[in-house]
Amino acid sequence: MSITENKTTAFNRRSFLKTSSLASGGLLIGFNLFQACKPEVVKEAAVDLAKLDYKDFNAFIKIAKNGAVTIFSPNPEIGQGVKTSMPMIIAEELEVPWEMVHVEQGILDTEHYTRQVAGGSQSIRHGWDALRQTGATARQMLVNAAAARWGVDPSECTVKDGVVSNTKGETLGYGDLVEEAAQLEVPEEVALKEPKDYTIIGTDRVNVDIDGIVTGKPMFGLDYKAEGMVYASVLRPPAFGQKLDTFDATEAKAVPGVIDVIRIGEKANALLNQEAKNWTAILSNSDKVVVVAKDTWSAIKGKNAVKATWISDSPLESTEMQDEKLMGLLNGKAFMNLRKDGDVEKAFAQADKILERTYESPFLPHNCMEPMNFFANVTAERIHLVGPVQTPEFAAMGVADMLGRDVKQVHLEMTRMGGGFGRRLYGDFVFEAAEISNALQKPVKVVSTREDDMTTGVYRPAIKYRIKASVKDGAITGYHLKEAAINSNMYGLIPNFFPAGAIENYQVDVANYRSNITTGAWRAPYTNFLAYAEQSFFDELAEMMEVDKIQMRLDLLEKAKGHNDERIQYSPERMQEVIKTAVAKSGWGKQPEGVYQGFVSYYCHNSHVAEVANVQIEDGMPVVKKVTCVVDCGIVVNPLGAKNQVEGGVIDGIGHSMYGNFGFEDGMPTAMNYDRYRLIRMKEVPEVETHFIQNELSPTGLGEPTLPPAGGAVANALKAATGKRIYKQPFMEDPAFWKTTEKPILG
Repeated sequence: MSITENKTTAFNRRSFLKTSSLASGGLLIGFNLFQACKPEVVKEAAVDLAKLDYKDFNAFIKIAKNGAVTIFSPNPEIGQGVKTSMPMIIAEELEVPWEMVHVEQGILDTEHYTRQVAGGSQSIRHGWDALRQTGATARQMLVNAAAARWGVDPSECTVKDGVVSNTKGETLGYGDLVEEAAQLEVPEEVALKEPKDYTIIGTDRVNVDIDGIVTGKPMFGLDYKAEGMVYASVLRPPAFGQKLDTFDATEAKAVPGVIDVIRIGEKANALLNQEAKNWTAILSNSDKVVVVAKDTWSAIKGKNAVKATWISDSPLESTEMQDEKLMGLLNGKAFMNLRKDGDVEKAFAQADKILERTYESPFLPHNCMEPMNFFANVTAERIHLVGPVQTPEFAAMGVADMLGRDVKQVHLEMTRMGGGFGRRLYGDFVFEAAEISNALQKPVKVVSTREDDMTTGVYRPAIKYRIKASVKDGAITGYHLKEAAINSNMYGLIPNFFPAGAIENYQVDVANYRSNITTGAWRAPYTNFLAYAEQSFFDELAEMMEVDKIQMRLDLLEKAKGHNDERIQYSPERMQEVIKTAVAKSGWGKQPEGVYQGFVSYYCHNSHVAEVANVQIEDGMPVVKKVTCVVDCGIVVNPLGAKNQVEGGVIDGIGHSMYGNFGFEDGMPTAMNYDRYRLIRMKEVPEVETHFIQNELSPTGLGEPTLPPAGGAVANALKAATGKRIYKQPFMEDPAFWKTTEKPILG
C-alpha cells in the first residue's frame, strides 16, 4: 500500500506500538515530552546529545530542555541498520531535526512494543505504519494542545523543528504543551506526511553507532561487564549424536583462575527440545560441562583440561552417508506436496522436450564475527539478561519457563550484535548463561570460542533439489521441483514464489531426513540455495529451447499477470521492472570481448531483485569483477544503509556459493576454524553497483533479498566464461568446473 493511498490512518491499537494510560486519565503515545523545545536552541551547534539532562521516558521518545530528542530503537540491531532507520521514521513524522536526535537501544518491553525480532528482513516492513503513526500521533496531539491554548483550529497550526506555530507568528515548544496534550484523547485519525515532504526518510544518514564502532566503544555483547561477574566456557559433545557420560575436572580445577566446574543441561535442553517443535533447529539434548573462571582465558584453558567421556545411542553421521540419504529421498516417493497446479505428469507425457537437473548444497556455519556470548545474573528478585540475541522475547520467556519464574521478573537488555545471520535466533546461549548463573548464584558471562561456534552451532541444512520442466510447441508446459533436505523443508511461502502462477502445470514436493546435526535459519533460509538452482535451471532451459534468456523470464511474468491466486507472493509487474532496469544498467549483451555475463531475477522476503554478474578469465582463472544489482524494496528509508545491505548480501552470496563448504565425519565437523573453512577474501570482492526502483510503496525486506540471486548470477556467468554448467556448491570444488580451470589452493 502506498503512502498516497494511506494519507490518513486510524491509530492501530494492536500495532507495533501500544498505548499507556496516565494517572490523569489522558493517554501518552509511547513517549514523554516534559521539557520545552525552544526555537532559539533547536539549531544549536554540535553538542553531546547523550549527556544532556533528559527527563523520564516511556517507550519511544524523551526530550531535553534544549530541544534534543532521544528516540529508542526497539528492535535488535544485528548490523542491518534498524537502530538508525527506525528512529528516522519516527523523527520524520514527529517533525524534529535529525541533527538533534540521539538514538538509544530499547530494552525488551512487551508492554509497549511488539515483534522485537531481528529476522526475516521484516523489522522495517512490520514497523513502517506503526512507527509513522507513533510520530504523527504525538505531533498531532501537541498541535491540538497548542490550538486549544490559542483558541484556533488545529489546521491553522504548523510544526517545524519541534516547534508549533500559528498564522499570527506565535510559537510554542513541545515541552510547553506536553501537560495539556496528555489530557487530550488520542486522535482516531492522523495525517501522515507525503513522500514529497520527507526531509529525513530517503536521505543518507550515517549509522548512529559508527563512532563507537570505529573507536572500540563497549557496544557489543562481548564488551559487557558487571561487578562480580565471572566467566564460563562450556564443554559440549565433540560429535553430534553424542552425550556426556562422565568427566574428570581435576586438572581443570588446577588451572590458575578457575573457580569451579559444574554440569548443566537437563533443564535447558528439555525446554529447547520442546520449543524446537516451533523452530527449525533441533538442539542437542546432551548435558554439558561448564568451567567457571575469573577471566575468559582461564575458563577456556580449564575447559581444555577437562577429561570427558562421551557415549552415543545411534551411529554418528558423515557427509557421505547424508548425501546417500538425500539422494535416496529424491529418487523415492515419500514426498509431501506443498503446491500442485494442473497436472505435471500429463505435461511431461505430452512434451516435445524435457529437462531435468539435480542441484546440491552443503551444510554451512553462520560465521558471526562475534562468537556467541551472553550475560545472566539470576537472583531471588529478578533475572537480569544482557547480550546479543535476535529473539529477545523468546529468550526471556524460555528462561522464565526453564527456571520456573514469572516472565515479568526477567529484565533483558539487547546489545549490538557482531553478526547473526539467523544463528542468534536460537536462545541456547541465553539459556546456558541463565542456568549457570542460577546454579552458581553469581553474575556470569558465557563466552564461546571460534571453535565452539563452528563445531557446536546451528547450521544451514544440506539440501538437494531436482527440477524438471517440459516443453511443448515451444512453450514451457510443466515444472516440477523436488526438495530433499536435512531435518526441515522450505516453509510454505516459497512454493508461491516465481514461477508459481506463470506455468500452468506446477508442482512442489518436499522430503526430509531427520538428523542429529543441529540445523536452522541461515541468512535467507532455503532461498539462499534455491535461487541459484532455479535460476541456473531457467538459463539452461532457455538454451534448450533456443530462446532469449531474459525474454523467456519476461514472457513467463507476463503470463503470471493473469493469475487470480491470492497465495502468489510476488508482483509480476515489479519483477519485470527490475529485470528491464538491470539489463539497461548492466550493459547486458554489450560488454567488450572477454567479459562474460550471468543474469538472475528473484523474489524473496517481499522484495524483487535482479542481478547481473560480470566474469573475466585472468591467468586461467575466472574472476567475478562486477555485479549490477537492481532492487525494488519500496520506499528506501536510509539509502546509505540500504546500499550497505545490498552490497553485503551480494558479497555474502558470492562468497558462500563459490567457497563455502562444511561437512561431517563420524558426527564431527570437518572444519573448526578459518584455516579449514574458506571465506571470500577482500581481494576477491567485486564491485557492486546498486540501483533502487523509485516508488512510493511501503518498504519491504532488504537484509536478505540480494544474497540468493548472487550465486545464480555468478553460476550463469561462469557458464558463459567456461562453457561448463555447475550443479553443486561450492563452485570452486565442482569437478566439472575444474576440467577447464586450475583449482586454487584453499586455506
